[in-house]
Amino acid sequence: MTPSAAEVVLFMGPPGAGKGTQAALVAEARSLTKLSTGDMLRSHVKLGTELGRRAQSLMDEGVLVPDDLIIAMVRAELDQMAPVRVLLDGFPRTTGQAEALDALLDEIGAPIGAVIELKVDPDELVRRLVGRARAEGRRDDNEETVRTRMRVYEDQTKPLLDYYRSAGKLKQVDGVGATDEVFERIGEALKAGAA
Repeated sequence: MTPSAAEVVLFMGPPGAGKGTQAALVAEARSLTKLSTGDMLRSHVKLGTELGRRAQSLMDEGVLVPDDLIIAMVRAELDQMAPVRVLLDGFPRTTGQAEALDALLDEIGAPIGAVIELKVDPDELVRRLVGRARAEGRRDDNEETVRTRMRVYEDQTKPLLDYYRSAGKLKQVDGVGATDEVFERIGEALKAGAA
């Protein structure tokens, strides 16, 4: 059975919080299309679309892809959905992108239902990421570089979290525990958001 109502869920969380795993599980369980801007960019570039060519040209110059181009890619994806049922993973990244996304979603009548932020203690994140780096034979992810990445994430994300908190959309979920436990917590947060 395909759900007939629009649903938009945003996923946020620091590196190592399990965001990718949980986003995939939630998308499948709720019949949502999981979108990440990185995947969209790669797809448009590979397919040689007009948006992809513009993005490639900017990336070749070493320039960040601007918000309007990212939003155009999101719009292209959402335009193919009826109803719009999407989980956005790692987007938006700035309050400017959040405002542009809100305007787009208002225009198509599919507002954000909830913004899920996976919360994990910094020491646990360090343990996870350093362990993953060792297992994958990467020396670049030592404790110092991991803690630096976490600080950058917090600095960049705080205004965005404040934006969604003030809109009453932010649901913070404990990301520590077995995969199914965290998944269940996210489900409860989404139910609370729908009430």
